[in-house]
Amino acid sequence: MNPLLAEFIGTAILILLGNGVVANVVLKGTKGNGGGWIVICAGWGFAVYTAVLCVGEFSGAHINPAVTVGLAVAEKFAWDDVAGFVAAQMAGAITGAALTFLFYQPHYAATADADAKLATFCTAPTFRLLPWNLLCETIATFVLVYAVLLTTDPQFSSGSGANAQTVKVGLGSIGAIRVGLIVFAIGLCLGGTTGYAINPARDLGPRIAHAVLPVPGKRDSDWSYAPVPVIGPIAGAVLAAMLFAAQQQTG
Repeated sequence: MNPLLAEFIGTAILILLGNGVVANVVLKGTKGNGGGWIVICAGWGFAVYTAVLCVGEFSGAHINPAVTVGLAVAEKFAWDDVAGFVAAQMAGAITGAALTFLFYQPHYAATADADAKLATFCTAPTFRLLPWNLLCETIATFVLVYAVLLTTDPQFSSGSGANAQTVKVGLGSIGAIRVGLIVFAIGLCLGGTTGYAINPARDLGPRIAHAVLPVPGKRDSDWSYAPVPVIGPIAGAVLAAMLFAAQQQTG
């Protein structure tokens, strides 16, 4: 499979399952209604596991622009390939959000709470303090990217010729389990402040989908908050990659 297609499919699966568990918990009349935060965190962890398992062999399953940028900063991924991967991830995230809406469409119609409907697409903070929200996203994504860099195995070749590089990513069943557990842990331990986007595509793609889809009774898409789950994860990924690279150089 082409790596860009794999990133598109993997990110679409991630968002379909991840936003799907949120919809299952917060929308009216679902079997999982009221399941709570642990169910959401577990669902996202399993969503990551499934996505990585499906496409890791073909693209390394970044499924997250922050991971892609972090790998490039750590010199584990070719910068020439970053833009294509990010574009595929964004397209996949929008598609996954649209599929979630299609899947739960009668429940969207039955739900009166416009904030709950928005929550099935993108994140929002518990307290709207943008510098603090940015710090939370930065720290949480630092943990994600640093752990991924340290615990997964090199498998996927990026670039060609003299620019060919090996990417460290979660690949195969063991790598998928590792990354899924990392995301589960972040959700349980650090997710209560901002909803732990830790992935620019995961938040921005579905936010765009919310803006354009005919969601009944929807509110605005909260664009004033949208930069936080983009800038924070990228900053956290860069810091994690810099620390990882420094450790590699010293030994």
